[in-house]
Amino acid sequence: MMPLFEVEGLRKSFGGVMALRDGRFRLDAGSVHALCGGNGAGKSTFLKIVMGIESRDGGRIRLDGREVRFASPREALAAGVAMVEQELSPVPAMTVAENIFLGREPTRAFGRVDFARMNREAAELLGRLGFHLPPDRPMMDLTVAQVQLVEIAKALSHEARVIIMDEPTSALGEAEAGHLFDAIERLRAQGAGIIYVSHRLSEIFRIADRWTVFRDGCHVAEGSMAEVTRETLIQHIVGRPLAEEFVKENVPGPETMLEVEGLTRERLIRDVSFSARRGEILGIYGLMGSGRTEILECLFGLAPDRKSGRIRLDGREVRIRSPKDAIRAGLALVTEDRKGSGLVLTGSVRSNITLAGLEGLSIGPAMNVRRERAAARRMIEAFSIRTPHDALEVSGLSGGNQQKVVLGKWFLTEPRVLLLDEPTRGVDVGAKREIYRVMSDFAGAGGTVVLVSSETEEVLGMADRIVVIRDGRVAGEMVREAATAEDLVHLAA
Repeated sequence: MMPLFEVEGLRKSFGGVMALRDGRFRLDAGSVHALCGGNGAGKSTFLKIVMGIESRDGGRIRLDGREVRFASPREALAAGVAMVEQELSPVPAMTVAENIFLGREPTRAFGRVDFARMNREAAELLGRLGFHLPPDRPMMDLTVAQVQLVEIAKALSHEARVIIMDEPTSALGEAEAGHLFDAIERLRAQGAGIIYVSHRLSEIFRIADRWTVFRDGCHVAEGSMAEVTRETLIQHIVGRPLAEEFVKENVPGPETMLEVEGLTRERLIRDVSFSARRGEILGIYGLMGSGRTEILECLFGLAPDRKSGRIRLDGREVRIRSPKDAIRAGLALVTEDRKGSGLVLTGSVRSNITLAGLEGLSIGPAMNVRRERAAARRMIEAFSIRTPHDALEVSGLSGGNQQKVVLGKWFLTEPRVLLLDEPTRGVDVGAKREIYRVMSDFAGAGGTVVLVSSETEEVLGMADRIVVIRDGRVAGEMVREAATAEDLVHLAA
């Protein structure tokens, strides 16, 4: 049977560096085909060439057996190829509906935009996907997860026959991801072909029919999902057998490090209380919009609308009104959106690593460049950040290495409490394990970790205790040994 979409021998180099050596892929109609690989494997370059964002140096792309060469995403869309991108790119000042129909707005007489119809159609589309967002809400008022829902709806609104989904659930909770999987099943039944890219192997095993692995810019293996194990797929991705996925070795001590009492934030969180001990990894689990991220923002001084609540460190109450107060108290926050708020993408690896520790690296108003370079080198080595030099623009690193830069930035401040919001979002299985090792080592040295995650298996794999948040309140608390994924979802829903 002729494939719906086929790619052979795709090649691309940047400045003499070969990013893609042998990109091969075959997609059948009515199927979901997972494209797997670590950060830097060539997946993003492959997708950009397919969508006409980048040119190719060689290779062929066929759609329905006919060779195609797209010069832009608009040409790809016109041919029936759409993409849900990993990097979110909304127009913040526009509404949800305006973003979905950007460039193809329904019109009335004399070419005027029919806003009523546009809002109605956007609401219908979101409703069919199980996403409930007001179509007239400005994008700037949405959370990262809600923006991702809009991007998914926008791509699916084109009714394309080939749909590329690049990390579509990276910002979603399990309920929202479930709605997306239902939509994928409907698209598959209608004969569409889905190229599904995700570092979450559980999703791939749930929805994909076939898999293909890229490594170091090359196609290395492919097969049926029914005939591969999780361990074998991981070995293809990283090129070697990988030890146990979750790294959790230490036992928490008896001393309480962090106490939160009666934390309340206008319309977002209400009377939240919990504690965490030295050497403990405390998990916070909740669905999208539950208030899990807002709790960390309160702890780190990012919530001017915080109404009440007490925070104690080592038994002493601390007043945290700004990130500067939090850093001085010994807190560090790795945000869920590393590119939007964790990094200065146009800055160097070195300047990003030293950004939070400038006070300790300066002599008066001037930066001590020697100290800065030494500090950056220390963190690069400690976190095995793969970069040719510390002056490289941080945007040139893979997602996993960018996340390690963020971690290095905060470890330079020598924190006592590490607040992590979705720390493994968008990183490959190898980088995930390295981040888990960092968490475990930090806790083992007497630090305290507060881990916010929308992945039940991550929380159950790494946390000693788990606090479940629902509608801005604590819905329950349990120790890892007594908890199941079903327990967490039941409490959170």
